[in-house]
Amino acid sequence: MNTPDRIKTVEPLENSVLRIEFRSGKVYAVSLTLPMTRIAGFAALHDAAMFDTAHVADDGWTVEWACGLSMASERLYQMANFFNGKTDGLTFAKDIGSAKIEAPIQYPWNLLMAAANYQSHAAEMNTAVNVDIETDFPFLFAKSPRSCIIGTGEPYFIPKGRDSIDWEGEIAVVIGKPAREVPLDAALDYVFGFTAIYDVSDRGRQKRDNPIFQGPDWFSGKSRDRGAPMGPYITPIEFLPNHANLRIVTKVNDRVVQDGNTKDLIYDSRHLLYHISNILTLYPGDVIATGTPDGVGAGRKPPEFLKPGDVVSIEIEGIGTLVTPIEASQPTS
Repeated sequence: MNTPDRIKTVEPLENSVLRIEFRSGKVYAVSLTLPMTRIAGFAALHDAAMFDTAHVADDGWTVEWACGLSMASERLYQMANFFNGKTDGLTFAKDIGSAKIEAPIQYPWNLLMAAANYQSHAAEMNTAVNVDIETDFPFLFAKSPRSCIIGTGEPYFIPKGRDSIDWEGEIAVVIGKPAREVPLDAALDYVFGFTAIYDVSDRGRQKRDNPIFQGPDWFSGKSRDRGAPMGPYITPIEFLPNHANLRIVTKVNDRVVQDGNTKDLIYDSRHLLYHISNILTLYPGDVIATGTPDGVGAGRKPPEFLKPGDVVSIEIEGIGTLVTPIEASQPTS
């Protein structure tokens, strides 16, 4: 059996290139200007000059690098100021109205979701939340990035025989550099930016009677195909200094069904990163959805759920509006 070739050294070079030398002696030059979502997570930092350090992790497999956020911030402001209002004659510029906006991350290594992270939502779901955010770990679950993430304007198909599909509008944190055992007071240094996400929930599949394990079935209820619409954009943290006080509005067919604010989070972004990074390592491009405010369909009396023809829109100030049309299930090919 062939022995895998592990990484020996990594060195940032000019022109957005990393020099990677393997223990076998092979040397590769890797351009960061190519589509490398799974490595860098976002295009704005694909510049080797912005990497402070690059080295090999202890496992011998992973390339880790640290990006100077002050340098990133300066570059982002330069880009925004230069292109503001300047589209004429730019071959790479498109009218947003005529362009298809893909999900901003395809696909992160980790897509984590916080549950019951607003007191108001916990109350409407009959869930008691009495925690010490400094010591108690938040309740989290995961979705499959490859199976669940879709972009704005892409439809969610209601699975055949399901009639309890709910809406949950959320703000999500996008990680900017490897984060492991992050101290609370430095947690925001690891944030690249924020985006909107729709945590599609099949309420009819969140409970089960199983002879092996009783209780909620988070996988069946939360991990349906296309169950994590995301976007339309990632706004860098430098452009959202008020990220802890942002209005989140969810509409169904132009009717407001959720109207919340990130100031009401139980575990804010800092505490989520602190707790999660002490369990597992977060990587650039990883996404953490912070939970939804009250107003979900399952919490209404009587409960309300989505049907084909509905349109769910999630608007977060400073980020944009994520739109998800709801359609009937499609036949398998």
